[in-house]
Amino acid sequence: MIDRRTVLQLLASSAVPGLLPAPAWAQSEFPSRPLTMTVPFPPGGVADTVGRPVAEAMGRALKQSVIVENKGGAGGGIGMGQVAKAKPDGYSMLMSLSSLVVLPEADKVLRRTPMYTLDQLKPIARFTADPTVLIVRADSPWKTYKDFIAAVKARPGTVTFGSSGNYGTMHVPMEQLKAATSSFMLHVPYTGAGPAVLAVLMGQVDAISTGPSSVMQHIRAGTLRALAHWGDTKLAALPDVPSFKELGVPISYSQWSGLFVPAATPEPVVARLRQAAKFVAEDQRAIQSLASAGSYFQYQDQPEFERFVQADARNMAALVQRIGRVE
Repeated sequence: MIDRRTVLQLLASSAVPGLLPAPAWAQSEFPSRPLTMTVPFPPGGVADTVGRPVAEAMGRALKQSVIVENKGGAGGGIGMGQVAKAKPDGYSMLMSLSSLVVLPEADKVLRRTPMYTLDQLKPIARFTADPTVLIVRADSPWKTYKDFIAAVKARPGTVTFGSSGNYGTMHVPMEQLKAATSSFMLHVPYTGAGPAVLAVLMGQVDAISTGPSSVMQHIRAGTLRALAHWGDTKLAALPDVPSFKELGVPISYSQWSGLFVPAATPEPVVARLRQAAKFVAEDQRAIQSLASAGSYFQYQDQPEFERFVQADARNMAALVQRIGRVE
């Protein structure tokens, strides 16, 4: 009788290397450890306001912690570039704003090496798409948009506006407004929306354009005032604030937020993240968190979001070319 050891030796010697299947226990299921969601701006801005409830809900869906890491600088480009070059295993995610599609074109205009390219990132899902709102301090002399633009035109270059950085989501809509009204305001860039909001609160700048979620608490507290917005329809959070189109200024701008991973991330991992993102958009805890900040889910799954990003990139490239070189 051949003993068990002999049988195993015969099997091993007859096996063709590389053809034996890997044991099931060797294949770990994603995710098997905590994930990181990079928010490429300081705390307090729209990406952070959206990113934190999304991360919390995704953690519940994935049964792993999703750690939010704020990585500000270069109008979001540093954090975006970090994730674009990260290991494509699904554990490094990016919660980005629409400045993602602007910065590579801005790098071209400035003739500098791009911090990343769009083809280095794969869209997972869009969560929000809020129009930006023109904000001033509540104690400013401007009660309406007409008051504001009259002052801008009466004293060209003396009215200032803050932003999250050159070509960012707070800068681009103000450049639209300047072009549409043939006016000039002085741009003061900061490292993110949070510092820019603080700057207008402290009187360092006169105005900002930002998403409702980063200023609603201050509007409710009576320290900031909304004069107009860049949307096409009424804002649920600010129903009495007119759109620029209603005011006769033909401009619009949407500050969207979405989740991305490095482009080479395997499809099974992408599919798992898409499932978790869909869970978030239907999660009442996350919905209520955004609603309390004045924002609402406008969810798009990967195929639709990918087409949306490509179309927005084309539109923003043309706008950046019109803005030109900004140092």
